[in-house]
Amino acid sequence: GDSITDGATASLDQDQRWTDHLAARLAPEGVAVVNAGISGGRLLRDGMGESALGRFQRDVLDQPGVASVIVLIGVNDISWPGTAFARGETRPTLPELQAGYRDLAQRAHARGLRILCATLTPFAGALPRTPLDDYYAADKDALRQQLNAWLRTDSPFDAVIDLDAALRDPADPSRIAAAYDSGDHLHPGDAGNRAMAEAVDLEVLMGPSTRGADLR
Repeated sequence: GDSITDGATASLDQDQRWTDHLAARLAPEGVAVVNAGISGGRLLRDGMGESALGRFQRDVLDQPGVASVIVLIGVNDISWPGTAFARGETRPTLPELQAGYRDLAQRAHARGLRILCATLTPFAGALPRTPLDDYYAADKDALRQQLNAWLRTDSPFDAVIDLDAALRDPADPSRIAAAYDSGDHLHPGDAGNRAMAEAVDLEVLMGPSTRGADLR
């Protein structure tokens, strides 16, 4: 994941990241959660750290006892190009993003892991009054919605966690609902992080892999 998973706006030292809430739900099952979120992380390209494609071996496949992985990354791929973070970059196309996701799914399934992907959450109005106040644009959001539609209907993952549906404002689906917004219109606050964790179906998360290697 990226800063949303890293916990950029979660209350400090209070275990309020969405992965912390997920870990609390899984603790009675004797299951631990490894948070591999890096603020500024991207799927396809290095940013504030190595790309998800580059670090997947280290941060997922090499982790002892790993059985399932959740992928929540891609909004920075869509939104960084043209901003101060990546002024000269070209925005990736939908097929390029799809190819990156397929690569992660294939590598996880080759190891017999269950891999789930989360839809990208709303971000209209993101980072106002900052040097990144151009992070959001309508055409960027159109790409996010196209990607989410593919994830819901035709992606290579074992399951999809619809965090977009969990956090969006019903009156304006391009925005995070006010109750879940940290205030920067990109990162969820503590209540939003809790809603994200509650959107994860634990039976689906821990079920047997349905693709790739034979687990018998």
